[in-house]
Amino acid sequence: MRIGLGEDIHRLVPNRDLFLGGVKIPFENGLLGHSDADCVLHAVMDAILGALAKGDIGVYFPPNDPAYDGADSKLLLKEVVAIMKKEGYRIGNIDVLVTAEAPKLNPYRDAIQTSIAGLLETKKENVGLQLMTNEGLDALGHGEAIAAKAIVLLEECE
Repeated sequence: MRIGLGEDIHRLVPNRDLFLGGVKIPFENGLLGHSDADCVLHAVMDAILGALAKGDIGVYFPPNDPAYDGADSKLLLKEVVAIMKKEGYRIGNIDVLVTAEAPKLNPYRDAIQTSIAGLLETKKENVGLQLMTNEGLDALGHGEAIAAKAIVLLEECE
């Protein structure tokens, strides 16, 4: 077994779509980033790569590489899952914590969990999802950014 931790944060800006966990969320702002800036999937990827001692997503998908400009994070996660499988591991379980003052994410909980489970090729029951606010504190609490943390347990494939 291996355990990994990932974390990501992106600033909210106008004129961008908001993607969280591979789900497009209707909102007036989106996350600023080189790719689609899906901080949830970025944290998941970093957790998996960390568990494998393979670095972070910047090693595989450099933010200054034009090939990843506007990239769909779901496709990037599929590449990370392929690395995980090649190394002989599968998801035991994963827990994801998302901190956002707005939009309210509870209506999208099921869709986000289902999306992450599908992308990770695991059961939905293996995907924990915690949705929090930051109680008005700092950039997250002021609605200027959204952050995500993920912790994953990888099991060796039999």
